[in-house]
Amino acid sequence: MPRFSLPAKTAHPFPLALATLTLAATLAPVPTYAAAPTGNWLQLSTTTGDSHASSTRGTLLQCPPTSQGHHPRAAEACAQLTAADGRIRRIGEVPPQDIPCDLDYTHVTAQALGQWNGHPVRYRETFANQCEMYARTGAVFALDNQAPRTPGHQGAALGA
Repeated sequence: MPRFSLPAKTAHPFPLALATLTLAATLAPVPTYAAAPTGNWLQLSTTTGDSHASSTRGTLLQCPPTSQGHHPRAAEACAQLTAADGRIRRIGEVPPQDIPCDLDYTHVTAQALGQWNGHPVRYRETFANQCEMYARTGAVFALDNQAPRTPGHQGAALGA
């Protein structure tokens, strides 16, 4: 009758690898983050497209503009928000905008989360396209610096 034997026990590398990773994790430096923004600020994002294909962009807007913010038209956006008392929905109404938009239906969702004059700001709206978004929100969501500069928007004369 054939005799089978089990191989001799050998050290398994898994416990040693796990111990090494645990030690490395405890010795790794803790990342530091910039301090939370103060004053009037909004974390902005736009998502173009739908659930099948989309792209998202985002940035921090601080008012008055600072070196921490990366908004390409910060001065203009801050002036528009100041005129609308931080209410993004009012920007297209102060004064009313009449910007012709084409019939491109590439939906864009604009979102803002932050603080204005000590009050929390939460904003989310989906527009038919970028042109409609710019007409209704001015330079606030002009994250790529491609939004049209319109003379009717408050702050457009700042040359931002």
